[in-house]
Amino acid sequence: MSSAFPEIYLVRHGETEWSASGKHTGRTDIPLTAAGEAAARGVAERLKGASFQAVWSSPSQRAYNTCTLAGFGAAGVKKDDLQEWDYGAYEGLTTKQILAARPGWNVFRDGCPGGEMAADVGARADRIVSGLRATGGNVLVFSSAHFLRVLAARWLGLPPQDGALLVLDTASLSTLGYEHDLTEPVIRRWNQK
Repeated sequence: MSSAFPEIYLVRHGETEWSASGKHTGRTDIPLTAAGEAAARGVAERLKGASFQAVWSSPSQRAYNTCTLAGFGAAGVKKDDLQEWDYGAYEGLTTKQILAARPGWNVFRDGCPGGEMAADVGARADRIVSGLRATGGNVLVFSSAHFLRVLAARWLGLPPQDGALLVLDTASLSTLGYEHDLTEPVIRRWNQK
């Protein structure tokens, strides 16, 4: 899992009750399920041998506990910009419930009333990308699905809405990096279990 250039390892948090049921979990601080804790421990084996200049985590317990269970809690630095999308009025609802009231809705296009739009999440992702590039080394990041999807889009220079093209499973591992030089950001691996 190495490259001549810095790599950014993205870990989506382990399963929670709400992620298992499809409920939008933005700022509600839901704990990992037993299965989520086991999957988080499994991340350690997948990262065995990798070294990181920095380890960053969303402040949510689901992300930070995934970081800790994966063996990186002592190095983990919580960053508010890594929080999941603020779903506002849609917090705790499933996409099916939202679509029943608002046919055709898409979080990446339409955002959430009382919460964030894609541009808001993109602005947070841009600050993280700037920090990642300034670090100049491998960084391990723990966060949530929609935020990490926007982060990957912004890493590539795409609009935040293009995060809709990427899907992430719980406790998945993805890697951002470069191809020929530091002017060619790429996705090196995506959604590996």
